[in-house]
Amino acid sequence: MISTQAWADAQLLWDYHRMHHTPRACSVAVGLGSHDLGVAEVTADLYHQGLAPVIVFTGSTSPTTRARMPRGEAVHYRERAIELGVPDAAILVEPRATNTGENIEFTKQVLAGAGIEASSILLVSKPYEERRSYAMTRKLWPTVDIVSVSSPMDLEEYADSIGHAPMVIDMIVGALQRVLVFPGWDLAVPQEVPSDIREAYERLVHRGFTSRLLPTETKT
Repeated sequence: MISTQAWADAQLLWDYHRMHHTPRACSVAVGLGSHDLGVAEVTADLYHQGLAPVIVFTGSTSPTTRARMPRGEAVHYRERAIELGVPDAAILVEPRATNTGENIEFTKQVLAGAGIEASSILLVSKPYEERRSYAMTRKLWPTVDIVSVSSPMDLEEYADSIGHAPMVIDMIVGALQRVLVFPGWDLAVPQEVPSDIREAYERLVHRGFTSRLLPTETKT
């Protein structure tokens, strides 16, 4: 059972992770690979709204996606987007990246290879990864304007869609840790983290929501 306090703390972190950017027309939409096909669905919707003429799906596999996405995250994203009516010609696939830094660097290479010069990107991630993804992309790709977006689901809806609320809280906690430590590892720009968010994070760590935490000496 998840206590009332733990759920309230998770909600604080969830709200903090959301950047609340308004989607707008950009040079390209970049769907960051993960276990969540909802990223592909949001990216497809942005395409159908006319907000990006081309999509890059980026991602190989990870321990959490290998079984359910055996062809690779980017390939499964592409297949889902095509099911939703996005033309194949509008999709570029980057199938090698195994972390967010590689997602960004390899996406730049794919776009350059296709002769596409991006001045702005719609950066599509899981809801609790909006802020971290934004901070890392701002560091690694400082020449583009970034609009960080995700599914509009609230925390309860998202946890229900994944089917494992404790795992979702673990991931929310892990994302916050990365917001805190990645600037010191030169992997992201600093983000202001209010004291109430830090306190909620510490309470959740104390309660054992730690499976997605990195050893602080590990740079990944």
